[in-house]
Amino acid sequence: MPIASPVTTPTEMQIISSPQGAIAVCHPTPDTISSNWFTMEYWQQKSAITGSSKGRYTTWFVKPDLSEGDDSQWVLRHYYRGGLMEKLSKDSYLYTGLHKTRAVAELALLVQLYNEGFPVPKPVAANVERHGLHYRADIIIERVEGAQDLVAKLSKSPMSDSQWQQLGSGIAQFHQRGVYHADLNAKNILITDDKFYLIDFDRGEIRQPSTKWQTANLERLQRSFNKEKGILSSLHFTQENWQALMVGYSKG
Repeated sequence: MPIASPVTTPTEMQIISSPQGAIAVCHPTPDTISSNWFTMEYWQQKSAITGSSKGRYTTWFVKPDLSEGDDSQWVLRHYYRGGLMEKLSKDSYLYTGLHKTRAVAELALLVQLYNEGFPVPKPVAANVERHGLHYRADIIIERVEGAQDLVAKLSKSPMSDSQWQQLGSGIAQFHQRGVYHADLNAKNILITDDKFYLIDFDRGEIRQPSTKWQTANLERLQRSFNKEKGILSSLHFTQENWQALMVGYSKG
């Protein structure tokens, strides 16, 4: 997961008003964007849904009508609660300011990391709809072409020691920058032919680097690998693989 050079044309986030609240837009998202773009029904009517990813809830892959020759796809994700709070409200959050909403905060972090050359999805837009003291939200990012998450990858074939070390080194570079990923797990790491990406930065932030939270981050990732191995015994993951990752992490 080598960190690339900063992008030559940085993306910028702008806020535009919508009838329901606000939309945070990253250049060069089309000017015609509206809150409808953050619904599955909008893309379904345009026959633009290309697939989905099912976890606790469904994430949609769509093909926007961009400039000719642009084959990029987008990922549309709605924000849902988890844990005990889910029983009280499935997707409603207390509004304490636009830039503190889950969607705008995640998009802003992605903009910063993407501009600095970190391997994260390209940010597109975020939608926040107010309902009194509460809000609901969605985010759109660009789909990483040719990528699959590590659980899907390891269910079919193993990774080499050098790949595990490359992954560990990449995570170390995020940590050295102070990037805290609130849910670092095997499904939130993508792999292409030659590169790893981190995805889903909901509740992520830039922190002062600290061994305490960095170690907890790594332990969370290791638990996720062990959990997936318990679900699928044939998953290509061993403690030797983890040791290779940690060797890469130590070298940074």
